[in-house]
Amino acid sequence: MLKGDSTFTMLIVAAILALGVGYYVPKAFVARPSEQAKSDAASSIVTGAAKAAPAKPEWAASAPGRVEPSAGEVRIGAQLPGRIAEVLVAANDKVEAGDLMVRLEDDELLPRLHAAATEVAVRKRERDSADAAGRPAQDRRAAEDALSNAERQLAQTRDDQDRVSKLRRNGSGSDADVDKAREATNKARDRLASAREGLRKALAAENLPPPTRPEAALTAARAELSLAEAALEKTRIRAASAGTVLQVNAKAGESVAPSPEAPLLVMGDLSSLRVRAEFEERDVGKLRVGQAAVVRSDAFPGRDFEGKVTFLAQSLGPSRLGQRGPRKPTDVDVLEVLIELSGNPPLLPGMRVDVFMRGDATARSGAKQTVVETGDGSQRTN
Repeated sequence: MLKGDSTFTMLIVAAILALGVGYYVPKAFVARPSEQAKSDAASSIVTGAAKAAPAKPEWAASAPGRVEPSAGEVRIGAQLPGRIAEVLVAANDKVEAGDLMVRLEDDELLPRLHAAATEVAVRKRERDSADAAGRPAQDRRAAEDALSNAERQLAQTRDDQDRVSKLRRNGSGSDADVDKAREATNKARDRLASAREGLRKALAAENLPPPTRPEAALTAARAELSLAEAALEKTRIRAASAGTVLQVNAKAGESVAPSPEAPLLVMGDLSSLRVRAEFEERDVGKLRVGQAAVVRSDAFPGRDFEGKVTFLAQSLGPSRLGQRGPRKPTDVDVLEVLIELSGNPPLLPGMRVDVFMRGDATARSGAKQTVVETGDGSQRTN
């Protein structure tokens, strides 16, 4: 009887074990692949997100800036009070060094110039009638005559260039005539420099006697003539260098006076552009000459313009980009930095931009993703 009960008990235990094995073992094998699949799916999602959205580069420093011509803006004003007689240029005109842009009225100066020229002619006849005392005195006379002739020739070539330029603007002249007049003016300027050097050598000669009374009178008359020509030239507002006229604030008939805050014209060389940025004092240690930079403008969203630092100021100073009115005690000094832009970006002088300085690691990782504007308006990736 006991043997039958133990056999029955063993059968019950075996059945229970079989049911447990049949229930838990398949569940365990099914659960493992599902958890592994979830893990793989999560890993793929993270990897895909990393590929789709790479980490943004960390900039070493950033600051606001303003676009300007490569050599800066040249503000040209009047050298003496007067009334504007002619405005010979307009915005976007290209000019060369020495081109006349604005002419003031000169009615009061021309009589003075003619009187001085007449006095020089009279004094020269008086001097020529007297013999020079020795070879050094003769060399001095020749050098003084050469200098006077060079000054008159330069004034004449300038007048001819102004006349030809005006004719071209009115449609009666040609670019070839203007180029020829410019070349003549440049040659006259070179002759003047050579004549001044010759006079300096003649005055430094040994055993040079003092000038006679006729020679002194002629020298004084020529000085008056030079002053009259210089005063007349101040009524001619010319281009100091080649470039493009950016602004014209002059109109014929207006009265003007010398004022650095009210220029008559603003010009600059647009063959290349740069950005003048102002960095805070805490970023000074992160900046260096030759450092790569990226410039961004709200006018061109999503586009980066590459540049390089070419200048760091040696001291901090007040901000000139955002300052309005008198300086306040709470204003913070900044460091001025110049960034030369690569290529020919479509930015315009005066635009406000944001400048981001690359660190060494950022420059190596982000160099392949930089977009640079080319001269034909297309883009290339560095």
